[in-house]
Amino acid sequence: QVQLVESGGGLVQAGGSLRLSCVASGSIFSINAMGWYRRTPGKQRELVARSTNGGSTNYADSVKGRFTISRDNAKNTVYLQMNSLKPEDTAVYYCAADDNFRRYWGQGTQVSVSS
Repeated sequence: QVQLVESGGGLVQAGGSLRLSCVASGSIFSINAMGWYRRTPGKQRELVARSTNGGSTNYADSVKGRFTISRDNAKNTVYLQMNSLKPEDTAVYYCAADDNFRRYWGQGTQVSVSS
């Protein structure tokens, strides 16, 4: 089992920045990828950014050039640096960790961007 705890959400004006953090605990040795997803009301949860242990990353087209995912393996932490935020980035952001069998989810953190 893997447990994930996110932090760093909040309210910010359009054009501002936020950094989300997610600390993993438990069977962290089994994790082979970590990422961030988001959900807005009435929509399915969507990928924002994902990073594999092999070093590859991928981003949603809507956040490319604005968001950056990074990992600090010594701290078992994944970050999402969000710059040039837009009102349409408003969502609940979820941290996720994948092992060979399943995806684990954090509890989510609210990000709200005002215009």
